[in-house]
Amino acid sequence: MKKLFFLIIFLLLLTGCRRNETRVIEEEIIKDVEDIKKTEEEVEIIKEGIPSPISGIYAPETKVNRRPVVIMFDNHPNARWQSGLSQAEIVYEFLVEAPYTRYMGVYLINEPESIGPIRSSRPYFVTTLLEYDPIYVRVGGSSQAKKDIIQLKIADIDGLSSSNKVLWKNKNVNKKAPHNTYTSMDAIRKTQEERKYKLFGEYESFKFHEEDEELDGFKAEEIVINYYKNNMSSYTYNPEEKLYYRKKDGKEHIDELDKNPIVAKNIIIQEAKTKIIDKEGRLDIDLIGEGKGKYITNGKAIDIKWSKKSRSEKTHFLNEKGEEITLNPGVTWIQVVRPDSNIEIK
Repeated sequence: MKKLFFLIIFLLLLTGCRRNETRVIEEEIIKDVEDIKKTEEEVEIIKEGIPSPISGIYAPETKVNRRPVVIMFDNHPNARWQSGLSQAEIVYEFLVEAPYTRYMGVYLINEPESIGPIRSSRPYFVTTLLEYDPIYVRVGGSSQAKKDIIQLKIADIDGLSSSNKVLWKNKNVNKKAPHNTYTSMDAIRKTQEERKYKLFGEYESFKFHEEDEELDGFKAEEIVINYYKNNMSSYTYNPEEKLYYRKKDGKEHIDELDKNPIVAKNIIIQEAKTKIIDKEGRLDIDLIGEGKGKYITNGKAIDIKWSKKSRSEKTHFLNEKGEEITLNPGVTWIQVVRPDSNIEIK
């Protein structure tokens, strides 16, 4: 009788355990299904609208179908960090008078409430911005750059000739002139309308994959670009996010506006002949013609060539077969360097 009693208890416990196991499995299945649905919903949210021709990122048509804005960013050590730079869809880093570099941000879909500090133009900046038919925001420039801007009828917003409602000295940052001139995208767009600059840009877009794709190339998880002895830009790949985190002169590059890190999905290294042209140390960077470079994304890199037939024509980045490369959707940093620059990729 006792044996039968214990047998019944054992069977009841076993049945209960199995029911519990079944319940746990069912709950896990339900959770997995909910996670899948959530992921699908997130993808749908990301892809609402249409892709930006500058980054491949989806956004409302009203933000994509308008004129790009190109802004000159100060990169002097006393100007760091920059505000609103992380919201640019493309950023160029160019050499200027030694030992400094300067950033040129290209915007379309984003509208930072604070942008700066802003600095002056050079002729090779003009050569590049012509590819986007943009509103151009700057504070002064070299004599040749100023002539080019007038002759080429660029839609220009110059801090030296605009009111302090358009570009202003930011008293909320611990920076001194000339490293404290700021603006906002709202001020830029209002000025665009007031000056009756055309609302839409006419330019050739980049090619983007519809979905993120891997690159068949060599390892590129750490990139170090030495512009000068004490001027270095570097990137570290985060494989979980599939993004490159940026450092400037060994310090984490962050956005002054929201303290977020500066990251890139794509990195293009463009080699261009560079020479000093005056006693102030101003440069001529030859961006018309052909040259070599690298395309880097998702922890891999390939050798590329670039080609630009005229000043106003788009720069085409080509693979070893001579085909234009297709970028992954996301922010692109274009590092313009001398052909003999010390660059480490590993």
